[in-house]
Amino acid sequence: MSTTQNQMAARFRAAHAPGRFLVLPNAWDVASARIAEDAGAEAIATSSAAVAWAHGYADGEHLPKARLLQLVGDIVRLAKVPVTADSEAGYSADVPEVAGFVMSLAKAGAVGINIEDGTLPPHLLVEKIKAIKQACTREGVDVYVNARTDVYLKTLVPKEKALEETLARGRLYRDAGADGFFVPWAGDIDAITRIAIAIDLPLNALTFRELPPVAALQDAGVRRLSAGAGLARAAYGATRRAALDLLVGGYAAMDAEAEGCPNLNGLMTQ
Repeated sequence: MSTTQNQMAARFRAAHAPGRFLVLPNAWDVASARIAEDAGAEAIATSSAAVAWAHGYADGEHLPKARLLQLVGDIVRLAKVPVTADSEAGYSADVPEVAGFVMSLAKAGAVGINIEDGTLPPHLLVEKIKAIKQACTREGVDVYVNARTDVYLKTLVPKEKALEETLARGRLYRDAGADGFFVPWAGDIDAITRIAIAIDLPLNALTFRELPPVAALQDAGVRRLSAGAGLARAAYGATRRAALDLLVGGYAAMDAEAEGCPNLNGLMTQ
């Protein structure tokens, strides 16, 4: 594994240090990744849903693994900041296969991954995390493992039990070797604070309409904020507005939505 990958991994870890707050405007192709970097992003993260849509697939591990590996490599080729990839649930329930896939992402240049439990038993994600960390040691590569629990996102338990279940899973994933804990759709600031204190890993929040303001998140102990598919949806929404206007003979919406678009040819130059 190249020194560059490990150097980028060290930068990525440093961005999660106590007192830091990492904002990730998730990308879905090379252009969106370069635009995010040009705007000042400290790191680039992919969004599984947005990447799938951009390649003609639904979210949920329908995108071929080879397509994701190719995209990560293409982003890394041009990016001057660390790149982390959303690996969903690792594309398999077979633990060694998941670890091998993560090593392939690292060889493509990724310094981190998101890996989720979804509706599968939490002990399976525990075993995946352990296997990934063992593979990292064996291969001499550093991969930041951001363990995602979907307790809130997919309403895995009744609302009154969501915090308790999230804490239980967070402890399992932390003890298995996870480097970060991602709890999408947790919006109650008291619950967020309790999670940050109890799990003692860099806590990742996901933007959504009811999420508290950034200052409140920072005070609660959140260290990482992801847009998920939000930026892609905003871009596609802008495309739809411009297309609807154009189809009735208007140009103003297209010009307005393109305002501020950087020189994309320039961003594609190494």
